[in-house]
Amino acid sequence: MKSLEELRALREKMKSQTDNRSVAGENETVIKVGMATCGIAAGARPVLDALLDEADKRRLHNVKISQTGCIGMCRMEPIVEVFKDGQKYTYVLMTPDKARRVIAEHVVNGNVCADYLIGNSSN
Repeated sequence: MKSLEELRALREKMKSQTDNRSVAGENETVIKVGMATCGIAAGARPVLDALLDEADKRRLHNVKISQTGCIGMCRMEPIVEVFKDGQKYTYVLMTPDKARRVIAEHVVNGNVCADYLIGNSSN
């Protein structure tokens, strides 16, 4: 950092990456992974890594993946929120394999993985 302006710019950039209220623009998908202590303890780090890896392998430049704090449903962790087409989808009890499926089926092909959504009786 060479100036206060650089520090402010970095702060704003990091704030926007962790802002849980950000939603996807047109032709864009935003994915948030709950990374509070409850999420991390439940295995959110490997889920985040799987999402990043799969998006990178598929060269998905219109997908933003970031972490956020507590989403508020600790017993449902790891939690992944997908903001796409003006909608929010909350996936719960995620694993790295489920995360890869969400990228392939929901993000790429537009088919929601209903069996992973909150409120599904199989959760």
